[in-house]
Amino acid sequence: MTPPKPITGWQRTLVIRIDRLIYRFARHWVLVFNLFVAFYVGLPVLAPALMEAGMPQPANLIYTVYSPMCHQMASRSFFLFGDQYAYPRANAPTHLNAIDSYIPQLPEFAGYSGDIRDLNTFLGPARAFKGNAQMGYKMALCERDIGIYSFVLLGGLIYGLLRRRRAIKPMPIWLFLLIGIAPIGLDGFSQLFSYFFARPWGVAWLDALLPTLQQIFPLRESTPLLRTLTGGLFGLSLVWLAYPRIEPGMQDTEQQLAAKLRRIGALGNRPKTTSGSFTDSY
Repeated sequence: MTPPKPITGWQRTLVIRIDRLIYRFARHWVLVFNLFVAFYVGLPVLAPALMEAGMPQPANLIYTVYSPMCHQMASRSFFLFGDQYAYPRANAPTHLNAIDSYIPQLPEFAGYSGDIRDLNTFLGPARAFKGNAQMGYKMALCERDIGIYSFVLLGGLIYGLLRRRRAIKPMPIWLFLLIGIAPIGLDGFSQLFSYFFARPWGVAWLDALLPTLQQIFPLRESTPLLRTLTGGLFGLSLVWLAYPRIEPGMQDTEQQLAAKLRRIGALGNRPKTTSGSFTDSY
């Protein structure tokens, strides 16, 4: 059997550096995850601040980048620097002034039919409207997504503080479905179906069922608070479900690479590149 060819020189240095990088990631993966989530949820909050500061170009870039990930409807997004923190639809049970009362003065909604049941002509303008000096400017993610990622970050911070002190058991799948999925699914789909069945479709058999379907799914619009809470429950549950399951694999990777790097004296020191070769670990 041909013995493995020794790795020397720049190849040895490169392999050691890659393994060091993987080792550090495995050791600090929670920090990396938290920084990524903080960046991901921070940019949408930065967008209205940039608009308010008179820098629409970088703000519009953020809105554009996030648009494939979120519907960005103005009626379902948080606003900064305006009259209110949110502008829900008129049928949402809140104390806030509805966006419907502002629509006559908003040119983006010129094509809207005015029928609150009509999402077809409302969705496009609601996505396009970013705000104005009176109403403020919307975040680049909707209320529910802000709730999800903010609480993923919060859960990650809590997990990072606790993981070194005690073993954290992962959330059971059934509990994740009950606490994480059920509330957000019930709130989101009941709202979706209520609009879906709010108007005739021009299909005889479906229209014949509309009275019954409208009783099951009465027209409703969720509130900013409910969207945020259901999103937050999902985000926290996701961390509790996933992070403790990721932990053992990261610990194994960290321990294996630490042993290899210590064996060649490369843990905490720069790898020597002038001489030497190794085949036992690499």
